[in-house]
This record gives sequence, C-alpha cells and structure tokens, in this order.
Amino acid sequence: MRIYAIGDIHGYRAELERAHRLIAADRARVGDDGAQVVHLGDLCDRGPDTRGVIDFLLAGAARGEPWITLKGNHDRLMSYFLEDEPRIDPYMLVGWSWFNDGVGGIETLASYGVAVAKKERLYQLHERARDAVPETHKAFLAALPSSYETDELLFVHAGIRPGVPLDEQTETDLLWIRTEFHDDKRDHGKLVIHGHTPVKTVTHYGNRLNIDTGAGYGRPISVVVIEGHKVWRLTEAGRERVKPAKPFKRPKPAKPAN
Repeated sequence: MRIYAIGDIHGYRAELERAHRLIAADRARVGDDGAQVVHLGDLCDRGPDTRGVIDFLLAGAARGEPWITLKGNHDRLMSYFLEDEPRIDPYMLVGWSWFNDGVGGIETLASYGVAVAKKERLYQLHERARDAVPETHKAFLAALPSSYETDELLFVHAGIRPGVPLDEQTETDLLWIRTEFHDDKRDHGKLVIHGHTPVKTVTHYGNRLNIDTGAGYGRPISVVVIEGHKVWRLTEAGRERVKPAKPFKRPKPAKPAN
C-alpha cells in the first residue's frame, strides 16, 4: 500500500503547493493516481497565508481528491478562538494565548484582513475575527479528525501517549505531546507518523517518523511516501530513502511454556 504524508504547513500555501507538485511528479513516475495524502496538521499560524492554505485544502476536497487533513494544536487554537465564546487551550502556559508573539494568531488573522490592535478588547477582536473568517473555514477546522490509521501506520499531529490504546488517547495528547512520546523506544504496534516538533530533516526513529522540518520557522515543508515498511522523502530529484536511525526489530513473540 502506498500513502503520502505532508508535514506541518503553518500558513505557507506556496510550500504546500510545492509539496503537492512533488507528489504529482512521484505519482507520474510510478503510475499512481489514487494513493491517499495525509496532512499532519498545523495548517495555520506563523506563516502569511493561513486563509490560502485552507482554501487550497477545501478546493481539493470539493474536487474529490484523496486527501486526509488532521488537526494540529495550532488548528485547535484557531478553532477555539472562533467559537461562539472564545476558548483558550488548556495546554497553553498560564498567561499565554493564541496572540502571544511566536504563537501565530496575529499572522493568521492578518491573512483574513484582521489586524490585532494593541489595546483592543478581546470581545471586540473576537467579533471582527468571526465576521472575517468564512463559515466554511470554521466548520472545516472544527471537524478535523485527530488521527488516521491503516493496518501498519498511525498518523497523528504530535504523537501518542505510550501504552494507551488509540481509542483511549486524549485529543490533547495527540495534538500536544512531546517528551513522553519521544523518549519511549518501544514498538507502538504501528509506525507512528507525526510532526509538531521540528527536526532538521525527516527522521525515522524505528517506532516513529517525524516529518516536521520547521515550516513554521520559514523552512521547507517535507513530504514522504510510504510503501509497506519503506519510507522515502520526496525531492525535486525524486525519492530519497529514509532509513531508521538505528536498526529496529519487532520483538519476537514469547515461546509457549512446555
């Protein structure tokens, strides 16, 4: 089974379009036009064109493209603020909000033509933002799933809480977790493909694959293709194999007692 995955986007529509061109070129080389494409979330924030990113994804859905788009923590920040009564994500640091420097809410609203005034009341900004963001965008963000899985792969934005079945994972962990997931070396039953924590290059750790290469900080978006247990990064020159950093073998089942 072949499947493509695109890392964190962060409001860079041009980079998202480039990633899809790489996929189109790979499809042409292998004669495939039906494999699914999974976007790992963080559609918004920091970059200049969150509105364009969501327009692009909505247009693809309307055409019937085989695309799956997952929710990232930044997408939840945006969606929470645009509800009837604005919410602050409980995972945020005390005193922080979507509008702190570096988080990205200011840049996201700017892509909808909404400038955040220094001494504006939150309720006033909320009203202007809800008027500016199309209902289709609000509904799209609110309905994003937090995971997608196949027989051998699990796609999430941030990771999973090790040892917890998928149907018992909290959305907050799937969108925000870092250390507990990154430090766990056990086999999770499926290869976990995630983003959320930027790395210099697509990195395969054996039990997980991180494809967030820092688009939120102006670096290129990464895209991979997975076939069975093999992973390739897509480049302008074609496929580049991504192997586990260390040999990883699933543990052998215990022998039955005599």
